[in-house]
Amino acid sequence: MRYLCEFLDIDYPILQGGMGNISNAPLTAAVSEAGGLGTIGAGTMEPQELEAIIIDTKKRTQKPIAVNVPIKVTPYLKEVLNLIIKHEVPVVSLSAGNPVPIIPTLKEHGIKVITVTASVKQAVKAEQAGADIIVAEGYEAAGINSNLELTTLTLIPQIIRAVDVPVVAAGGVGDGKSLAALLTLGASGVQMGTRLIATEEAPFHQAYKQALLNAKDNDTVVVGRSVGQVRRVMKTPYAEELLEKEKAGVPPEEFAEMTSEKYHKIGAIEGKLGQGFINGGQVSGLVSDVPTVAQLFASMIEDAKQRISQLHNIFQNEL
Repeated sequence: MRYLCEFLDIDYPILQGGMGNISNAPLTAAVSEAGGLGTIGAGTMEPQELEAIIIDTKKRTQKPIAVNVPIKVTPYLKEVLNLIIKHEVPVVSLSAGNPVPIIPTLKEHGIKVITVTASVKQAVKAEQAGADIIVAEGYEAAGINSNLELTTLTLIPQIIRAVDVPVVAAGGVGDGKSLAALLTLGASGVQMGTRLIATEEAPFHQAYKQALLNAKDNDTVVVGRSVGQVRRVMKTPYAEELLEKEKAGVPPEEFAEMTSEKYHKIGAIEGKLGQGFINGGQVSGLVSDVPTVAQLFASMIEDAKQRISQLHNIFQNEL
């Protein structure tokens, strides 16, 4: 944990998930200002839009930030990488594709590289290619997901055993208890996405935040299994439509269009939950308030310290 914070120059071992296409300067900067690593999700953004967000974010904070690049998703891979180099973004997170051909170029420019993986095999390959940090993501996580559907609890210790670089846990993280649990598994830190939606600085539609506040344990659903496009979203009228389309044998191309970032924005930014989807991880059922990012992080760290201290005392007394 200490090495991760020192390496990334952050105060807390908490990374923001990319949240492609709805990432923005206010939330990214707030995460970095609060002591974590704020991350802009490039998604399918056009280069000029991404550049504007990078510039705006760097005006809001002097602390380190990252850009997440979903390799197979972005149609502007070369342009995005050039922008990252041009604006001297210190950290890049690579996901949704093979990072091996990209890592050397980033490392040549002194950029720290995080890779998001969903299996031991992927993690080992990423480390061999030069990744500095592995984010191991269980299928509890929101958004585009692995069809392997490995859980965070089982995935993290296996990847930690297989690689030597720091491993950050993602999927199901939203409070101090989950932070403490994953640190005890051996993770060096955590990555969060869904929980950060319900913060004051997150400029998303109130309907999105309210859906998280209202969520119960089973209010997320996995769509796209039938067409090989696995994604975890909140249960909404639009999500029900997606499931009905799958039952009817929707062609993969039509499903891809219906789950494109266009419809993500309609749900998350415009709040039209019958016309667009909103991503949500299984941690949604734990969301009960809308604090500032700084308040969230402070409470998580304090709660994690208390939980770990309690465990220490329990074992001391039993021994």
